[in-house]
Amino acid sequence: MLSIKSALAKPFAKRIYRSVQKWAKNPVKTQEQVFQELISSATATQFGVDHDFISINSHDDFVKRVPVRDYEGLKHYVERVVAGEEDILWKGKPIYFAKTSGTTSGAKYIPITKESMPSHTEAARNAILLYIHETGNTKFIDGKMIFLQGSPILNEQNGIKLGRLSGIVAHYIPKYLQKNRLPSWETNCIEDWETKVDAIVEETLPENMTIISGIPSWVQMYFEKIQEKTGKKVGEIFNNFNLFIFGGVNYEPYRAKFESLIGRKVDSIEFYPASEGFFAFQDKQNEKGMLLQLNSGIFYEFIKADEFFNDNPKRITIKDVVIGVNYVMIISTNAGLWGYNIGDTVEFTSIKPYRVIVSGRIKHFISAFGEHVIGKEVEQAIQDATADTNISVSEFTVAPQINPKEGLPYHEWFIEFENEPENLLAFAKKIDESLQKQNSYYFDLIKGNVLQTLKITVVKKGGFKSYMKSIGKLGGQNKLPRLSNDRKIVEDFPYTY
Repeated sequence: MLSIKSALAKPFAKRIYRSVQKWAKNPVKTQEQVFQELISSATATQFGVDHDFISINSHDDFVKRVPVRDYEGLKHYVERVVAGEEDILWKGKPIYFAKTSGTTSGAKYIPITKESMPSHTEAARNAILLYIHETGNTKFIDGKMIFLQGSPILNEQNGIKLGRLSGIVAHYIPKYLQKNRLPSWETNCIEDWETKVDAIVEETLPENMTIISGIPSWVQMYFEKIQEKTGKKVGEIFNNFNLFIFGGVNYEPYRAKFESLIGRKVDSIEFYPASEGFFAFQDKQNEKGMLLQLNSGIFYEFIKADEFFNDNPKRITIKDVVIGVNYVMIISTNAGLWGYNIGDTVEFTSIKPYRVIVSGRIKHFISAFGEHVIGKEVEQAIQDATADTNISVSEFTVAPQINPKEGLPYHEWFIEFENEPENLLAFAKKIDESLQKQNSYYFDLIKGNVLQTLKITVVKKGGFKSYMKSIGKLGGQNKLPRLSNDRKIVEDFPYTY
């Protein structure tokens, strides 16, 4: 028998589906409206005055007046907001700062305003409702759900609360879900990640878990601890677990491992959240890519990734993007970020409606030899090499080896295996062949004897977890970079055989 919540979910899901369709079917007009609202709302701010917002009537005007900046470029404005000044980047003061640990800027303070906060919560809700509308599945609604996230404890600075984004969002869980939600507040406040996951295992084992969500690498740790403690598959412990929600990294390299830990397939929904905004979510189970949120107070611009470091790269809007091109995504938002480079690269999989996949980070690439290898390509290469085998990869990262002791330079792949290949050289060759097929620059460098075939260095089990712990980035929203253009991560890496 359906509960009241389950019975009400389907009509509510239908209503939200129709609402989403309205803007998804009018993308250019929707983005134009967002653009005009952003400019008019911020004309009187310090940033608006400094950049002559009053005379901006078009995207061309905006491009002439507002350069592309990263956090470092906006930092002097943000510092004034942090100091308590009003009307700097957006009208009034933000209600929160999402504090993140930047690699180049130290701690970053990303403003969240009363206008921008709803986008962080409504998109997640809408994704689940669109899943219900598409599949008719409401079984999970009456069970327990968990999101592996950062501590919800917030500090305060000049009257503005600050904390991790996931901790801020934890304060906005609707009342009708509070009884269903785990872990408990006390457990969620534990700072040490391993202690926290142990406590979550204890709390969830006796419960009817139906939704589990979080960054795949940290959910994997949770699943492994459950299996360790019980000797059973996660799907046996939680019979009604049938929806996995994830974001932050590509799930595909983890899928085989997850299905092994769970013991069966479960449906999944992908999110694309960030401190700067909730950009996209998976709206269809059998379509590649996530629906770009065009009606959430975010105006999008795109720059071709291979032109990004040119002197004056062309900035385009959604009406000019094409499928299959790697773009750097630039945002302007109702939190007061203007022409802001979040560092992600995306690729459109559809333009009716606009769907994207995250292809990598503009700073996370290898082009030590002009090969322009990106995150999406190395992840695809691992998938291709492990397909139809019992080889299972837990984690990996790739770095260039420019000065080998002998022979030509090469890409060095540091891989932690769950199930190791019998022939490491043959496995390396399969990865290399996939990379050559995907990337013509890499193909030319291999064929032209500039590079030799990649080499694999095997990382001890638990090695990457130990590394993340050693740099204070175990758990939460922290992710291991898939690749880098230098050897900072792997230099003197102590976790290899």
